[in-house]
Amino acid sequence: MKVSTRFSDSIHILAFICIYQGKITLSSTNIAGSLETSPVVVRRLMTSLKEAGFIKTKHGTPDPELLVDPQKITLLDVYLATEGQTPLFTIDHNTNPQCIVGGNIQSTLEDYYHHAETAAKAKLQQITLQDVIDTILVKQAEKEKQS
Repeated sequence: MKVSTRFSDSIHILAFICIYQGKITLSSTNIAGSLETSPVVVRRLMTSLKEAGFIKTKHGTPDPELLVDPQKITLLDVYLATEGQTPLFTIDHNTNPQCIVGGNIQSTLEDYYHHAETAAKAKLQQITLQDVIDTILVKQAEKEKQS
C-alpha cells in the first residue's frame, strides 16, 4: 500500500512559496522541480490549499500568494486541508476471524491508534508553517557553512 505524500508535499509547497516569493517565478513547474513531481500534482495540491484559504492563485498565471501569516498556519491546518478526516493509521479489516490474532487485532489496535492519532494531531497543532520555514533556513545556512 502506497502512503500518501499530499500532506508533506503541501507543506513543501507553502514553504517554497514563502521562501521564494519575489525571488523566482512561482510556476507549478518550478515548484514541481523542487518536489520532483509533476506540475499537475502541484496544481491539484494548490487547489486544496486555495480552498482552505491559505493561498491565492490566478488561473493561467504563476506566482501564488500566501494569504495567511505563516505563524498562523499550523501543520494540523495543512493536514486537515489536504487529507481531510483521513485517519493517520489504518487497520487491516481483512483478517481471519477464526485466528486468535486475526479475530482480535482490529479492536485491540483501534484504541492504540486512536490515542496515537490524538497525540500526533495535538503535536501538529503546536507546529506552525513559520517553524518549518525557520528550520529549513537554518539547515540551509549550516549546509552553506560546511561548503
